[in-house]
Amino acid sequence: MKPNLNRYIRARAPLRLSFCGGGTDVSPYPEEHGGCVLSATINHYAYASLRPRRDSRLTLASLDYDLVAKYDHPRRLKFDGTLDLLKAAVRALKVKRGADLWTHSDAPPGSGLGASSTLMVALIGALREWLKLDFTPYDIAELAFRIERNDLKLAGGRQDQYAAAFGGFNYIEFLPEGTVVTPLKLRRDTLEELEYRLLMCYMGQTRQSAKIIERQTKSYKAGKASTVHALDALKAQTVEMKRALLLGQIDGFGELLHQAWEHKKHLDEGISNSHVDKLYQLARKEGAIGGKMPGAGGGGYFLLLTRFDRRHRVAAALEKAGGQVVPFQFEARGVRSWSVARER
Repeated sequence: MKPNLNRYIRARAPLRLSFCGGGTDVSPYPEEHGGCVLSATINHYAYASLRPRRDSRLTLASLDYDLVAKYDHPRRLKFDGTLDLLKAAVRALKVKRGADLWTHSDAPPGSGLGASSTLMVALIGALREWLKLDFTPYDIAELAFRIERNDLKLAGGRQDQYAAAFGGFNYIEFLPEGTVVTPLKLRRDTLEELEYRLLMCYMGQTRQSAKIIERQTKSYKAGKASTVHALDALKAQTVEMKRALLLGQIDGFGELLHQAWEHKKHLDEGISNSHVDKLYQLARKEGAIGGKMPGAGGGGYFLLLTRFDRRHRVAAALEKAGGQVVPFQFEARGVRSWSVARER
């Protein structure tokens, strides 16, 4: 089949907010005890664009970091620390034809929104469209997980890949026999109340989540009591939080967010820091019921649920203290791909 050189192929996958359960999706905990996560995707995305070529040359580019890597043929890819995420996706899908491939994300790696894994899902979405592969959301999520954790040896769990592939509000179980995604059919008024009362604040710094996760995993394997207890508590709270949302108990959901954050901080000392603690205490004083970092911790975004009459005060206080409140809405759809004609 001749490539259609007159069209670009694009894909986008939504970033996610993880409300509770993060850490229980990191091996070996789910294989030994079973893990679960409650998360929702938002209208911030990772993108991939692909242009087929007549020759066998491969060009990879990150628009965020202004990085480019060029190869005479896909078979000559080398992992060297530059655009390895893109290279791993191309290699895993056994690309043999020439193409130009670009990526872009609405959030940087280390932001706590699952940016790296979401970008991998978007890459697979674009390559799937180009290569005409029959992948289900489960297939995409598992492939993204394998590429990151096995091929690239990046530490982490598997919740981000599933969130980006499926989209929406999901209760995701990580069981020894496999992963099960259960979409939550929340009432419309519950969703709109959450959007009204949730604040997403950028704390002004990112972190290397892999380092935190590596230490957390080491502590769990060593049987450190505080780590094991925190993971067990987070798993139980995830079920409680799911119940609160299904019943429309928004204040209860906020209180559980606070409890989850307190337990999460016991997973590793690097999950929080004095800057984050200060901003969170300020937010609670001004009217936030609860909140947590939606990723591994250490920096990036912080999610807060406020009293309805204090949302503006919490936002103003955080902005004054150096935080940046970022608007968002929930996104019900997972990874999407399409093609568009090249303009001349």
